[in-house]
Amino acid sequence: MTGINVPQLVLIDVDGTLVDSVPDIAYCVDQTMHQLGLPERGEAAVRCWVGNGVENLVKRALINQMDGKSDDALFQRALPIFWNLYSDNICVRSVLYDDVIEGLEYLRSQDYKIGCVTNKARTFTLPLLAQLQISQYFKVIICGDDTARKKPDPLPLLTAAKRLDAKPEQSLMLGDSKSDVQAARAAGFQIICMSYGYNHGENIDSYAPDAVIDSMAELKALI
Repeated sequence: MTGINVPQLVLIDVDGTLVDSVPDIAYCVDQTMHQLGLPERGEAAVRCWVGNGVENLVKRALINQMDGKSDDALFQRALPIFWNLYSDNICVRSVLYDDVIEGLEYLRSQDYKIGCVTNKARTFTLPLLAQLQISQYFKVIICGDDTARKKPDPLPLLTAAKRLDAKPEQSLMLGDSKSDVQAARAAGFQIICMSYGYNHGENIDSYAPDAVIDSMAELKALI
């Protein structure tokens, strides 16, 4: 863990950082597989596959592994099935992680500019944040389909920073995955990662973020 410079802007990821959304996503994956006549994949597998957008998730579910190529015709059948299912199950089983509200309240009390940057599509992100009653904390929300490229590309982070008139060197990303670390480094941001998130089964320490914390309540001791 290294020292954290006090930022002007804090951008926060959604899935695996603010929200444990896998129970809903896994339900939709399994129901998609069922409709295609394939075996259910289970929540444990889905926890290792999330984080790079719906398209990649569905492809991984079809081949039942992280890497590899799925049948394109089958993927074209599967994707709309998943989208329809998830549209009805965005926040049925999903919950905020412990201490998320405490962390957000602390950031707001310190007058940081707070934004949200996620690879989740806007049509899913906005209802999820609204139903969990945290939308009001964010001055900007950048979703996976709002920019030409998603994380780990730095474009979503730089777009958010520009909208809030913040310099990258005065900005911080709070995330949970190697995509967050890679995007932050490429954008010139500092990066703090949550220990509990979704990182494809890998230890996030391996990607050398500036700090790793177990709870957003620990932000008080860092910034």
